[in-house]
Amino acid sequence: MAVAAYPYVEVKVVPPPPPVVQRAPGVVAVVGKTPDGDGGGTATPNHPERVDTLDDAATLFAQRDGDGAVVATTLYKSLVLAMLQDPRPSKIYGVRVQGDDYAAALAGLEAADDVTMVSLANEVDVGTADPPTGLLALKAHVETMSAGGQRQIGFAMVDPATAKNTTYVADVLATSEPLKSSTNRMVLLAARGANGDIATAGMAAVASLPPHYSVVLKKINGVTMPIPQQYAPGEIAKLAEAKVIPIIDPALIAGESLHFGDGYLFGADNQWIDLVRTLDDIEFRLRAGLIGLVGDARITKPGMTLLRTQVDGILGVLQRAAVIDDYLISIPVLDVLSIPEPARTATDSAILKTARENRTVDLVTTIFYGPAVSKLVLTLVAKF
Repeated sequence: MAVAAYPYVEVKVVPPPPPVVQRAPGVVAVVGKTPDGDGGGTATPNHPERVDTLDDAATLFAQRDGDGAVVATTLYKSLVLAMLQDPRPSKIYGVRVQGDDYAAALAGLEAADDVTMVSLANEVDVGTADPPTGLLALKAHVETMSAGGQRQIGFAMVDPATAKNTTYVADVLATSEPLKSSTNRMVLLAARGANGDIATAGMAAVASLPPHYSVVLKKINGVTMPIPQQYAPGEIAKLAEAKVIPIIDPALIAGESLHFGDGYLFGADNQWIDLVRTLDDIEFRLRAGLIGLVGDARITKPGMTLLRTQVDGILGVLQRAAVIDDYLISIPVLDVLSIPEPARTATDSAILKTARENRTVDLVTTIFYGPAVSKLVLTLVAKF
């Protein structure tokens, strides 16, 4: 049977592909203590609650007196500090602790896969490693979650009540050494004499920045340090050299305000917060952008070319936005498929055979990252 030519041009509308998921880099969680019962708010212990307003924080994690004033709790005060940062984090979770069981409260966050940073409200006790308690429970949580593919950074603070003396830095390092993360997943802030939770305030200030922005000399709102307790130049240098970030009020910046004195993670390597945050963000973008090819892209030259194009589309956007300086993509299977079959070596054939048998494709991306200046070495020459 002949097919009619009419209507001559047939148009089929294909719906656009679903948008690529992006993980908001500024989502924070504050885990903290409130009194038992109604005095600690309506939130269920160990259950993450989104906090958008001060009223949310008061209802969930505090109570009001007969005049309607908020009777502040430890967790409520820290959430207020998080919301005081300008701009504030893109999303804030609060988690109420049952007694001192931080591990259980942190476990309640495991399914909140958008969280990128976590702090314990005004907690300074390092705790124990087995079972994990105190700040060591925070360290165990962020390292475990990061190893499982859900990258997070924990923010902790040195006890602001630690006495000022000639051995201050040594005392701080001796106490805080167990918090050092071998996988670079902890930040340790020092603010002697501070009147608030500098760990949560600092975390929220970092969360307000794009991942590739350096935290060095960025401002922290809502916390003050008495001038007699602020750090001397020698203390600032020694703390920074030990990867503890001193909070300072620089004379070179107009007005009175607190700022990050450096930008290292508290780990064994010299890793910067912005570098790790940027790599975490790129990793998530690549995983989200490429998952649609799993089960569809074939190990053929067109299939592997599509894979390369998809990676180009993700990294090219970041390069154009000056997040990264440049990048390289290497797909060994595509290199082999680009060689005429008669010209392939035994190694080439083995690479292709293994990939097709295992249905596994290796892809290596090299990122060239242009870090921000953290120190200027200026030479002043006087001539007469």
